[in-house]
Amino acid sequence: MTDRPYEAINVIDLIDDSGFSAFQWMIFALCVSIVALDGFDTAAIGFIAPSLTREWHIARPDLAPVLSAALFGLAGGALASGPIADWIGRKKVLLIAVVVMGAASLCAASASDLSALTIWRFVTGLGLGAAMPNAVTLISEYAPSAKRAFITNAMFCGFPLGSALGGFVAAWIIPQHGWRAVLFIGGAAPLALAVGAFSFLPESPRFMARKGFSTDSIRRVLSRISPRADTASGFFLREPLHPSEAFTGEKDGIGLILSSWFRVGTLCLWLAYFMGLVIFYGLVNWMPVMFRDAGMADSTATIVTALFQLGGLGALGSGWLMDRFDSNLTIAVCYLLTALLVFCISVSLGGVVLLAGVVFLAGVAMNTAQASMPTLAAGFYPTGGRATGVSWMLGVGRFGGIAGSFLVAELSRRGLTTPQIFMIVAMPGAVAAAAILLKRSLYGAARPEGAAQAIPH
Repeated sequence: MTDRPYEAINVIDLIDDSGFSAFQWMIFALCVSIVALDGFDTAAIGFIAPSLTREWHIARPDLAPVLSAALFGLAGGALASGPIADWIGRKKVLLIAVVVMGAASLCAASASDLSALTIWRFVTGLGLGAAMPNAVTLISEYAPSAKRAFITNAMFCGFPLGSALGGFVAAWIIPQHGWRAVLFIGGAAPLALAVGAFSFLPESPRFMARKGFSTDSIRRVLSRISPRADTASGFFLREPLHPSEAFTGEKDGIGLILSSWFRVGTLCLWLAYFMGLVIFYGLVNWMPVMFRDAGMADSTATIVTALFQLGGLGALGSGWLMDRFDSNLTIAVCYLLTALLVFCISVSLGGVVLLAGVVFLAGVAMNTAQASMPTLAAGFYPTGGRATGVSWMLGVGRFGGIAGSFLVAELSRRGLTTPQIFMIVAMPGAVAAAAILLKRSLYGAARPEGAAQAIPH
């Protein structure tokens, strides 16, 4: 026997043939932590909104700009970060994003008026928007194909957990230390995490192989997954046959996701995610205020809203289903249940216990659908356009969050009652389900790595 290198290895085959190592679990933990802090910072503004209306003596509709400022930043950060990550790497963009969101949140904590807070929430959003798609892309490229949806969805569960944690922290800390303390925590924690991520978070081996990194640099990463990497003479990237190859050629990034083969599927993903975020941010940003106006104490309204975020744990179940069955149908059913359950909130406002239960179930359906969408997108696109495909879906979808925030503000301005607002906000769930079903009808059942998909017709 000799330990001299003797064969070139496809990085996908090596990852698929190995178990999920301690090294991959470490990457998973770092990405979960980043996504959880993303969720905390994204939802924080909704939880502090009631305090802002009192301290700065502003009306509920006047909160719309500050509530949506981070969403504009989220859109910009996501749209810019994907093509950059497909160019310079997932790790670099992810680290920059975490530093930006932490530093900007600290600045937001010191804002003296609504205008300053709006500006810093926008900058925070730039970091938040860049962090999420690159965390999704990185973990999906480290996960074995057979378990990719479950692992990616499990990582994405960090977002609703972080959002829910923000609600519980806000309910406890605001009465004692004020709303600024919530933003301070949302800034200090990402900066601390960035230090650890800089030292321990690796680059994607798929990206390194595609970009022609040296054999030694790829081996250093892959040898921590499988000892087989130590015997390789080199590494290459050969993805499973993708039906788009005859139509997209060597295109990368934006050119790939908007090519003739992918275009309709891309638009379906954008529409579904957009409509989902109309519901998500319309509720997350406004439920604490609406529940307070309906007679609830601030702390109770905050905790009930946090239950909506906590429902994101349902993404674990959908990830398991997506690895075994049709991903599109799994997500479409979740969107339809979201529409039904958000409608049910409108008739459950009379009792706190019933309302809390319905809000939690609506959160399970809503967060499960949204958490599964990046996994669906990551499997739909090949490596050359994966970061762009995921990030642009998230970026375009963020405008749905902006629309949701302004929609509720406008409905309130027009004098609609709280039950009527919930009824209207439920409708986009049906539109999202229809978009996913259209994608399925054109491309077939979604499987890991996009296998067995049909040519769109």
